[in-house]
Amino acid sequence: MNWRSYYFWFLLLTVVAYGLFEYYRPKPIDWTPTYSNKDKIPFGTKATYELLPDVFKNEKVTQLRVPIYNYLSENPTLPKSNYIFVCREFTIDRNDQKQLLNYAKRGNNVFISAYYFPDTLVKTLGIIATLKDPMLRDTALVMNFVNPALSKKGGYVFAQDDGRNYFLIKKPENVTILAKNARNEPIFLKIKYGKGAFYLHNLPLALTNYYALPSKTSDFAFKSLSYLPVLPVYWDEYLKQGRFGDDEQSIFRYIMTQPPLTWAYYLILFGLLLYAIFAGKRTQRVIPVLPVPKNTSLEFVQTIGKMYFQQGDHDNIAEKKIQHLLLYIRERFGLRTHEIDKEFIDDLIQKTGLPRMDIELLFSEIAHAKRTTSLSEFALLSLHHRIEDFYERVK
Repeated sequence: MNWRSYYFWFLLLTVVAYGLFEYYRPKPIDWTPTYSNKDKIPFGTKATYELLPDVFKNEKVTQLRVPIYNYLSENPTLPKSNYIFVCREFTIDRNDQKQLLNYAKRGNNVFISAYYFPDTLVKTLGIIATLKDPMLRDTALVMNFVNPALSKKGGYVFAQDDGRNYFLIKKPENVTILAKNARNEPIFLKIKYGKGAFYLHNLPLALTNYYALPSKTSDFAFKSLSYLPVLPVYWDEYLKQGRFGDDEQSIFRYIMTQPPLTWAYYLILFGLLLYAIFAGKRTQRVIPVLPVPKNTSLEFVQTIGKMYFQQGDHDNIAEKKIQHLLLYIRERFGLRTHEIDKEFIDDLIQKTGLPRMDIELLFSEIAHAKRTTSLSEFALLSLHHRIEDFYERVK
């Protein structure tokens, strides 16, 4: 086994060990305030939801995952009942509010535990849901019920709540204060409306698992809900979980509820997007590699020269070789060759770096070949060697 195999197995074992560590290590506590009846986390309401049959003497408890308007408008002849909302923000539109008010007016009860309420709703009910300045937050503020039969000695403290929420009462004739804080500010009200009533409670954290299970605060949720009459209960989950129940969820809705699957889904989409951008383009066909064109003019001159040499036409051969040499000098060194003078010789020496004597001897033989009307074979061979030597030395 070579060293590369050792590195491979080390890397594999490291990845496996990390995966097992992540899988088996204790998961951190999720402190998100979901107020959802399916969550066992501290600020879910699973414990409170399971408490409802005890509070309402085994009356039917129905979980609703539809908007208020839809359910109440489609069931206008509901028997007397309680409609319970536990959430951070009680956000409803005008149609929902109208149906909810009509529902209470017919003799039903609406229990809302939230930190924030719609202005139009609380104005209709004659109260104001307000907050103190952040500087006056008090996590050690004591809460207690007004009714002596329900109040607890020493009261209740909900340290996770900042103690800033309270109600201002504008129409006291229809309002009963059920609970206050140590500053004597109402935190739980019963408001008569028609034949029914609204129960407004601005401490939803007190109804979560974190406070509904410990013995010191567990009875606060029970006592708060016990103000409602013993009637069938409709528990709203639409404002927290949306429209569809677990048995109605599609695959994508389930994926969106599981953070690891959600991240995997987004990574797949991101990968497909990258593929569409980079790999999805039209693939260009492979461009063949073409060889660099070869300069065959010298070979052509040599071939023609051999033909003339065989015919004994030495003058013509010399003329062709001289013309090719001058063309080579023009293209290679950028010099004019129409007049071979001292300036041209100096420029060529500077460009080529060859000794002056060799350049002068070359052009001396060129001049001799041009003057001679019948060039001898020896003179042609001498000129040929001079020119070839020049080519070799300037490469």
